Amino acid sequence: MQLSLQLPPAAAHSYPILIESGLWRQADVWRQLAPHRQVCIVSNPSVAPLYLAQIKAALGDKEIIEVLIPDGEQYKNLEEYAKVLDALIAHRFGRDALIIALGGGVVGDLAGFAAASYQRGMDFIQCPTTLLAQVDSSVGGKTGVNHPSGKNMIGAFHQPLAVLIDIDTLNTLPAREFSAGLAEVIKYGLINDIAFFEWLESNIGGIMAKDKKLLIKAIAHCCQNKADVVCADEKEHGQRTLLNLGHTFGHALESISLYRLWKHGEAVAIGMRMAAELAHLRGELKASELTRIIALLQAAQLPIDMDEEFSVEEVYNAMFLDKKVRSGKLRLVAMSGLGQCRIDDEIPAEQILAAIRLAGVRHD
Repeated sequence: MQLSLQLPPAAAHSYPILIESGLWRQADVWRQLAPHRQVCIVSNPSVAPLYLAQIKAALGDKEIIEVLIPDGEQYKNLEEYAKVLDALIAHRFGRDALIIALGGGVVGDLAGFAAASYQRGMDFIQCPTTLLAQVDSSVGGKTGVNHPSGKNMIGAFHQPLAVLIDIDTLNTLPAREFSAGLAEVIKYGLINDIAFFEWLESNIGGIMAKDKKLLIKAIAHCCQNKADVVCADEKEHGQRTLLNLGHTFGHALESISLYRLWKHGEAVAIGMRMAAELAHLRGELKASELTRIIALLQAAQLPIDMDEEFSVEEVYNAMFLDKKVRSGKLRLVAMSGLGQCRIDDEIPAEQILAAIRLAGVRHD
């Protein structure tokens, strides 16, 4: 099955999102989308041995270079970003060349930022290999790298030429990475789609078993949801901020742990539990609804609390490095109910601290 999703013309530009088994082996797809003479494939040592050869074969007779960055969020940094630029310059690639991001969210964000900034902008294609990247980071044009003080502090909005999702990659994805991606899938149901949340509750067993039909349906639904939001608010001035449910908490956890304890999706899962606890404390989420959220996260084999040596205050203070902070005030994506969210910058600090504490963070 192939599904093509098109961003409406109202966005900066439209591009196809193709979802299919065996997609990358199809030479005709590459001929149509990648007529470029020069191609730089950015990947990592885990993914490249699995898929690089088949993509190079399908691309045909082109000048192709490869840049591998180490695997892990801690390597989404300026040093590795510079390596991509160094390779492009060393091989005299022009602005009319193409970057292919072959990997998960780290590779996609970093390669996309290189494409956004090299000679003030060049084409790139997202080939996401993790569920998290397929349903979230590969769609929407957010690119960037981390700074030691905070996640995604350096970057640009730069839409890809296309997103090519070959679901066969999920067969080689480690179980922990697969579960981390499900955090972003569950997020879409919590933000604005109670029917999707309920569908996930009913089908989580089949999804965990990697049923292809269920995976394609879930991935396509998430991509369409995100495409709709991005078209309405490409540069994240309003509605797109809702896609960050759990992320202000989660990014804080990633930052204070130096990106070494949790996968991004795992941190987001804990962050969504904190957001749910906050809504319950404020009387906006029923106890039964909180229980359902926690149960679905657990069914996806995601963490919902923490045992690490961080204080409540450490987590709270790290939240102020979030890009959504305005005039020194936290702007949280807050739950108004199951499947309903809003942006709120008036939540008292003591309630936020209490929600963090309920997720099991040590309190000094």
